[in-house]
Amino acid sequence: MKKEIIEEVVFDQRENLKLKDTGIKRQVNYKKAIVSKQIVVISGVRRSGKSTLFLHLMENYKNFYYFNFDDERLIDFNVSDFQELMIIFKTHYSSNVVFFDEIQNIEGWERFIRRIFDEGYKIFITGSNAKLLSSELATHLTGRYIKIELFPFSLIEILEYNAVDYKKLTSDNKANLIKYFDKYLTEGGFPEMIKYADNEFLKRIYDDIIHKDIIVRHKIRNSKIFKNLSLYLLTNFTGELSYNSLKTSLNIKSTNTVKEYVAFLEESYLVFELYKFHFSLKKQYTSNKKIYSIDNGIRDIVAFKFSDDKGKYLENFVFVELKRRQKDVFFYKTKNNKEVDFIYYEDNCFNLIQVAYTFADYRTKKREIDSLIEAGKELPKTKSIIITYNEDEIIKTDTIEIQVIPAWKWLLIKS
Repeated sequence: MKKEIIEEVVFDQRENLKLKDTGIKRQVNYKKAIVSKQIVVISGVRRSGKSTLFLHLMENYKNFYYFNFDDERLIDFNVSDFQELMIIFKTHYSSNVVFFDEIQNIEGWERFIRRIFDEGYKIFITGSNAKLLSSELATHLTGRYIKIELFPFSLIEILEYNAVDYKKLTSDNKANLIKYFDKYLTEGGFPEMIKYADNEFLKRIYDDIIHKDIIVRHKIRNSKIFKNLSLYLLTNFTGELSYNSLKTSLNIKSTNTVKEYVAFLEESYLVFELYKFHFSLKKQYTSNKKIYSIDNGIRDIVAFKFSDDKGKYLENFVFVELKRRQKDVFFYKTKNNKEVDFIYYEDNCFNLIQVAYTFADYRTKKREIDSLIEAGKELPKTKSIIITYNEDEIIKTDTIEIQVIPAWKWLLIKS
């Protein structure tokens, strides 16, 4: 690739950095990233704020190198051009700190990063593909990196952005909190949506993920079938699915193709597969999965909607928050096929979580409680909660105690 083009991109991107809005600081461990002697890898869905997080980290350095590989002028950039890039940096700037945005676009990047890391550079990189980053990091950079997984804004970050004091819940603050929570349930937390409340931003993010991050990168020939699958999964989010049922419903040739397509969507952070908990790993992997969306706002914009979706939005909200808290979460089925929405093991205890928008229908309340009671009998030690929109109580049965808690209040519990 021509040196002049690389140089032009370096200068242009450097100038553009000065014009960018740094926004609010995210709930990540900045100090750990700065003092770490390892490579700092920031991964997450497209447009979730990774580049903005870079800006916050850059504030800690007087001098640094910066390059964003998600630039159409770099279409011919390949691994042999990294050395030319470093020469340009050294010619015009002086630093041992580098920030590389969307570096996974360049095949063979990990060998270059390992080389300059061994030369003593402090390195920050971002990427929007979970598998690409994790597999290459594991192969070539084992023990040399720490990873920060960035999600769209959490409700807490939105409250801070809007100067809502959620730590001091006066009646006005609580009313504001619930107002933003209601918006968050359907609009989600992508930064552009928070700033501009424009649905077109979410549509463009979705289209870019589907086309640029998946169809083009993986050279998918039948893009229509792939798009239909993506739409189907988002429409049926929080539901239990099998690869075979997807194959039949969408007229896809093989379950292997379905599995591959779902993996592409998960690698791009657009959706997550939730596995059924079982003490047998084989049964875990072969059982049906549940599908969740990275963000309620994207799902709301692109999927077909039904009248009872508010309960699904609440369940998806809880799932994403559990992922944000780095819980190793599953769903659970009792021997009698009663379902517990989420289960994770922590502090020598199985934490069981049911999500129900409301208990207005007594049958709903009974179903959720019965599932927790039955699961509690099958598992060694359990702690049970039911997350609702606004119910708040303690339910005591002969065998277990269940905390019923509003979602916004559960969110404020530090975990």
